[in-house]
Amino acid sequence: MIANKLNVGDEIRIIAPSRSLNVIRQDVFDKAIEFLSNKGFVISFSKNCREIDETDSSSVHSRVEDLHEAFLDKNVKAILTCIGGFNVNQILEYIDYSLIEKNPKILCGFSDITASLNSIYAKTKLVTYHGPHFSSFGFNNEIEYTNDYFEKCLLKKETFFIRPSEHAKEYYTIQEGSFEGEIVGGNLCTLNLLQGTEFMPDLKNKILFLEDDNIVGDYFTFEFERNLQSIIQTAGFDGVKGIVLGRFEDSCKMDIHTIKRMVSTKKQLKNIPVVSNVDFGHLLPFATIPIGGVVRIEANATIVSLEVVEH
Repeated sequence: MIANKLNVGDEIRIIAPSRSLNVIRQDVFDKAIEFLSNKGFVISFSKNCREIDETDSSSVHSRVEDLHEAFLDKNVKAILTCIGGFNVNQILEYIDYSLIEKNPKILCGFSDITASLNSIYAKTKLVTYHGPHFSSFGFNNEIEYTNDYFEKCLLKKETFFIRPSEHAKEYYTIQEGSFEGEIVGGNLCTLNLLQGTEFMPDLKNKILFLEDDNIVGDYFTFEFERNLQSIIQTAGFDGVKGIVLGRFEDSCKMDIHTIKRMVSTKKQLKNIPVVSNVDFGHLLPFATIPIGGVVRIEANATIVSLEVVEH
């Protein structure tokens, strides 16, 4: 199920299902408002998005109420999360998924929002979008690249290729192959929170898009590898057709040789195509990825081609 595409002049509702809007710097807030308004969108904010407690978040009730109201409001055509955080999985059991199924809309965010994107897709089959928060539009890092793919995914229906940004320069083939399937994933450590719950998507015929942020310093490679080990040991992983890894910041020390070593030690990945350094995740700029959409990938020694064919 794919929601109606955005049009210039449409209303976008900003919600805070993880951390509060109040944690965003004023200059970032102002730039994001200016950028999206200049693109022709009407920006509105949920009534509880500035509520804040000792966890820099708000109550479960407030967050769920704002989510439901955004889906129910006929004037709202898309929903953006304001920022990520650590606790969006608290609200998953309180979401009325039938309400969302009856009122399908674009929902976009990343990081901690991975849990809600994948749970909504798992429960309703509504395609959701791993892409910029509202706050992402308040930074200048190749913002037009980020916006270009935001528009290709959310405003247009045509298929599109995800090309490397100037920061990525190129995408890497870790293990060769041609593969096509529905996308699930996002932030790896957050996706793993769904394992064993009703909110975890079925992995049959899926392509996993996986990325992570460095919040553990020098231990990142160890942390990422054990999280990768966890997902490949999940029941149903044998249905995965390929893996795409996002671009890592330099402090992660995840160069191509480290990733190849990591992948080569996993028996479950022996015959699975893997590509890396793709523009999605915690490093700006990045492309918007449709969770539940379909991607076609060609990866060999000379080229990596990623074509989003349903979004």
